[in-house]
Formats: sequence, C-alpha cells, structure tokens
Amino acid sequence: MTAASHTEAAILPPHEPQTVSRGLWHDTWIIAKRGLVHMKRQPEALSDATIQPVMFVLLFAYIFGGAIAVPEGGSYREFLMGGIMAQTVVFTAFGVAMGLANDRKNQAIDRFRSLPIARGAVLGGHAIANLIKSFLPIALMSLCGLIIGWRIRSGWVDAVAGYALMVAFAFAMIWLGILVGSLIATPEGVMGIGFATLFPITFIASTFVPVDGMPALLRTVATWNPVTTLSDALRLQFGNPTSPLGADASWPQAHPFAYTIIWVIVLVLVLAPISVRAYQRSITD
Repeated sequence: MTAASHTEAAILPPHEPQTVSRGLWHDTWIIAKRGLVHMKRQPEALSDATIQPVMFVLLFAYIFGGAIAVPEGGSYREFLMGGIMAQTVVFTAFGVAMGLANDRKNQAIDRFRSLPIARGAVLGGHAIANLIKSFLPIALMSLCGLIIGWRIRSGWVDAVAGYALMVAFAFAMIWLGILVGSLIATPEGVMGIGFATLFPITFIASTFVPVDGMPALLRTVATWNPVTTLSDALRLQFGNPTSPLGADASWPQAHPFAYTIIWVIVLVLVLAPISVRAYQRSITD
C-alpha cells in the first residue's frame, strides 16, 4: 500500500454515515422512544396525567361527593370514576400538543428534517409515545378508585371493553393534539388554548354530575357531548351507577358505547389527514 493510500485511509471515517431511512416503523419507534425517555427524565411534565386526575378524584369524592345526588341512591364515588377517567382521556390531547410545540420551539423539528428518517416518523413517534403514556393515568385512576371505594361490578369482558374504549378515545384525542400542536407554535399558547376549550367540554357533560339536573340548553349540549357518552359508557361497562334514562332519552343516551365509538372513528378519519397537512405546512413555513 502506498503512502497516499495510508493517508487516505486515515482521513476517511471508519464507517459510512447513514444516508437513507431504515424504514417508517424503525424511525417511528426511535422517535417514540425519545419521547418516552423525556417523560422518564422530566417526571414533572407528567403532572397532567398523574397529579391532576388524582387531585380531581380526591376533591370531588371527599369534598363535593356528599352534596351531589346519584341516581337510584348509588355511590357517588363509583359514579365519579367513569367521569374522571373520561376527562383524563380527553386531556391526552395536551401531551402530544405540548410535545410538538416544544419540538418546534427548540428547533428539534428542524434537526429531524436534516436526518435521513422516514416521512411521518416524527408524527407517528409522538402519537405512539403519548398513546403509551395514556396507560399511566388509566392505571393510576383505577388504583386511586379502588382506594376510595370504587369497584368493577361487571364481568371481565365488559371491563376489558371499557378499558379498550378509553384507549381508543385517547388515540382519537392524540390526533386533535397533533392538530393543535401544529397550529400553535408555543407551549404557552397550547396550554392557554387547550384549557379554554377542553375544560368547558369536559364540564358540560355527565363527568361529575348527572345531566338531568342541568338547565335545558346545557342539558341538550351535554346529552350529545361525546364526553358524556364516554363517561356513561364506562359506568355501564364497569357496572357503576350512571345517568338515568327518561322516556325522552336521546339515542346517544340510550347507546353511549356505540355513540362514543362513532365519535372515535369520525375524529380519526377527519382529524388525521387535516393534522398531517397542518404539520407539513408548519414545518415548511
């Protein structure tokens, strides 16, 4: 080997840099693992999925529970758990929206674009990480509920279907979070818009009280609110007290599980393509 060959060998890197993607699923899982590592290293960022739901359970169960009547004299704590779980699942949108907004603010999205990763891996990674994250508050809610007296009084098939419904609704809310995170560039903006929109939606529902005690206009809105049907569907699946059905009950009230599934399908079919386009537009502006 000549001297020139030795010099060239010393200059060239020992391995060729990766210049092509290893595939959508591989790259998506890499981004998802990054999000999970961030959650582990920044546990304070999980307050919306841990501290907040537990705080709501304790406040409503021990402070307001004695003043709220439950249909047929049932336990308010058992009535409460379906609503708290539904509200927590709705707030899944916060996590992915905040994650995208943070990545846009600290220019991580720009660094991702400079890497040889599959198109769609960033959105897919955020979605998977937050879907896995959604299991944490669901587990915490179940444990907290058992401590305060909540029990699953139905069969295991119905209970599993209830938990599956929560995961499906969380997946739909993730697409809403992607849309919000793509349209709003800062975490502060996401927090402000999110609380201004999601909190009223979760309160004008049977989350904490039966809808039959609301004023006529709010009762109509709450009846068709998917948060109401998600709450009532979970109560039915777990065998807990739920909102009473009057003679003039609407179709969503009579079929909360089916109505909620319809909302899940519609949200995913509508929001997924809109969210992807909004994200692509946000990173090219």
